[in-house]
Amino acid sequence: MSFIHQKKRRKRLRKIAIALFALYVMIGSALYFFQEKLMFLPSTLAQDYKYQFDYPFEELFLKIEDEATINALHFKAENPKGVILYFHGNAGDLSRWGKITEFFVEKRYDVLVMDYRTYGKSIGKLSEDAIYKDAQYCYDYLLERYSENEITLYGRSLGTGIASYLASKNNAKRLILETPYYSILDIAKHRFPMFPVKQLLKYRFPTFQYLPKVKCPITIIHGTEDNVVPFSSGKKLSELESDIDFFTVKGGGHNNLIEFEDYHKAIDNVLK
Repeated sequence: MSFIHQKKRRKRLRKIAIALFALYVMIGSALYFFQEKLMFLPSTLAQDYKYQFDYPFEELFLKIEDEATINALHFKAENPKGVILYFHGNAGDLSRWGKITEFFVEKRYDVLVMDYRTYGKSIGKLSEDAIYKDAQYCYDYLLERYSENEITLYGRSLGTGIASYLASKNNAKRLILETPYYSILDIAKHRFPMFPVKQLLKYRFPTFQYLPKVKCPITIIHGTEDNVVPFSSGKKLSELESDIDFFTVKGGGHNNLIEFEDYHKAIDNVLK
């Protein structure tokens, strides 16, 4: 190969390297600046939207601070066995999650489920600390109406880190986690292994730090075919403490566990 050809080749490789580096920086910057849009997928509702469900409920507007109001639904069962404080996943709003939580009302549990800030009718600046603050507010709301040993904390997907945090700070009856993550950092590393996600992340939700501090019984339910939060993430959480009950839903994905008999057996076992 002639000197001229070698020089052209080096120049071409240098351009490719610069282009790849620029792409890497661009994607990394997008992960940092747009991570809320990747993590949180809210849909909004008009403030006068009328919910319609099959069970009696009360709609709540909980004033957390001057510029933050949380919209929540408080379902009422007949002769309830207790109350479930439910923290939902990262997409949708209460028009959807209200229908999902009716599953527990049918099992004779009252249910309180809130929309996170920017979701549905809830307003306020979103942050990890704000979510924890709003969750505790909802817990305190229930404490004015129920004994603490009647409160079950239930987290699904995104909500598992929130429910775990709350369980570590209070003395609920039990904690149930559906498709939980070890931490958001753990999931980010799994999805973006080539980026320094530890330095990029604004949200942590370190579930693994909270569970060892939880005093109540803990149940984890996870599907083997979960392509959002790997089954291994929930399994790793279950190994933090020897007395954590772990239920495997064979063939279950991330959003369809209710379609599997293994899930129903797990719920019936825990909420018997």
